[in-house]
Amino acid sequence: MDERGPQISMGKALLGAPKQLLADEVYERVGASIIDGTLPPGYRIRDAELAEKFGVSRMPIREALQRLERVGLVEMHPSRYTQVTDVPPQLTEKTLEYAGYFGGAVAAIAVPRLNDAEREEAAALARALDDGLDDAATLTARRWELLHYLSRHSDNEIVDTVLDQTSMPLSRNLRPWAVDDAEREHMRGLHAALADAILAGDGHAAEHLVRAMHLVD
Repeated sequence: MDERGPQISMGKALLGAPKQLLADEVYERVGASIIDGTLPPGYRIRDAELAEKFGVSRMPIREALQRLERVGLVEMHPSRYTQVTDVPPQLTEKTLEYAGYFGGAVAAIAVPRLNDAEREEAAALARALDDGLDDAATLTARRWELLHYLSRHSDNEIVDTVLDQTSMPLSRNLRPWAVDDAEREHMRGLHAALADAILAGDGHAAEHLVRAMHLVD
């Protein structure tokens, strides 16, 4: 981090894009910077500074920040600044519970609807969950890869919509959670069993395994 503070990835230029697209792009970029820790809890975001960084007016910046506030990533103090929220342990626990129930429901809906090739790909994503057992951020990313894949193949637009609306706060809130050393072998077993359930097209078993992965009975 240099003396200018955290630097949000700019990507493609926003100049000339419609206002709503601008707000969406700012929402995604600032949200991603919060999720990956570039903008840490307590960091103060000023809309004027963001407008200068992105080369846009303050209106789409404010719209993006209001969306981020609605999903809990920031808290706004009008006419002063916007601050990145903290993630207390209780919030991570509640998010883990929600992710278990919601992820289980997604698996129950999607797994029986996958064709053979899709089951193979989803099972590979389930086995790849082992890659994240030594790193909390990697585990969260691998879990979301699997969940997004199942959602996209669920043939249920409601599932897709809910996941789209919640994936950002859930990703951020689960980032601090890690599997205890003593539980890693058990979690590997759950991942392997989930891959087998997916290959068998067993949505009921997949649902309960996803819940178990999130410590939900």
